[in-house]
Amino acid sequence: MSIVKNKIKNLENVAGRIKKAVYDNGRIIIYGDSDMDGIASSVILQEAIKNLGGGVGMVLFPNREEDGYGINFRAIEYVRDKAPAFAKGFGPLRHSSSEASEARPALFITLDLGITNIKEVDALNALGFSVIIIDHHQILNGLPAAEIIIDPKQEGDDSNSTHLANVGITFLLAQELLGGQMSMQLKNSFLELTALATISDMVPQIEENKMFIEEGLRSLKNTFRPGLRAFLDILGEGTVLSDGLYKVISALNAAESIDFKNESYQLLTTASATEARDLAEKLIGKTNYKQQKIKEAVDEVERRISQNPDASIIFEGDPAWKLTLAGPIASIIAQKYQKPTFIFKKGDSESCGSVRSLVEGEDSVQAMKTCADILVTYGGHAKASGFRIKNGNLERFKKALSEHFKNINSR
Repeated sequence: MSIVKNKIKNLENVAGRIKKAVYDNGRIIIYGDSDMDGIASSVILQEAIKNLGGGVGMVLFPNREEDGYGINFRAIEYVRDKAPAFAKGFGPLRHSSSEASEARPALFITLDLGITNIKEVDALNALGFSVIIIDHHQILNGLPAAEIIIDPKQEGDDSNSTHLANVGITFLLAQELLGGQMSMQLKNSFLELTALATISDMVPQIEENKMFIEEGLRSLKNTFRPGLRAFLDILGEGTVLSDGLYKVISALNAAESIDFKNESYQLLTTASATEARDLAEKLIGKTNYKQQKIKEAVDEVERRISQNPDASIIFEGDPAWKLTLAGPIASIIAQKYQKPTFIFKKGDSESCGSVRSLVEGEDSVQAMKTCADILVTYGGHAKASGFRIKNGNLERFKKALSEHFKNINSR
């Protein structure tokens, strides 16, 4: 399958660096975003490395309720004793030499995050990690000092791949890693995950994305992966059709990350049909509860909108709303009202939220860039992004955004 005209910048370099780590018995840590795109990317890369004959010592996911988006210092503290300056003999070895164990370098690979984490990457570098960032989000104020970065949006990338979800990039990396070693069965299994995550991440269903979706869904009907087979068995063979697919995607996105472990990752990597069914049923149950909470929050947002229907943006937060539901709430509201929508969980001192801006020409990241000085962090895509802010700056933020979008709409 011919996927792209030009290879994504640094794709070959990252593949070579991972192969070297495998050959040198290097420690490998994967740190993926906790949504479907990050989870599927993590499954694909971990299994590709396994098929190379290597091993991944840890696969970690942030808890968005506690940690927000991206790399966080709690995670860095969690892996501190696995850093080259501290660790001996971490992770699976291909050779048994104790001398090799002590000298092993360590890769910290991010998936679907990391491109805005300048301070956090500096901290990982200080611990001796070699950081590789694989991301697809917009680049803001310079690049982190990672050893290698893959992001189709970075300067000098002429692959025309900015429409890819992170999972699409990771699939191409897996192909680069394995080459002819990738069996048709493994390729199809990776395509199934790529299709689901591409749909989930709401990237344009064009070019390579369209191919990923068509080929992945075709294979999904006969999947050998116990986690996906469990959904087909529970929801019925019609799951591969539109409504059923979104039930699967919603369930996989309903998983929680606790102690950096994620239930959907566990489901998608288990070899046990019994465990897969138990986890799938658990996630479907969580989805039903989640949908009820989303409906309650949407009703409340609409009640507030009715009090100021002419506002240029929708900007609402509440201490009771879960951060993990902010994205779905914002999507529903933005779709219905066709306005830039900022939904956030209000914490004791900081608020963290999701943004949806679906109208052409209304770039949510560029809007936040105009008031970056009052934000703790922000980033994402033009139509879907996120932010963290001190509560004392919320009103300034709202006012700046309102003026920004008013000016755009008056042109």
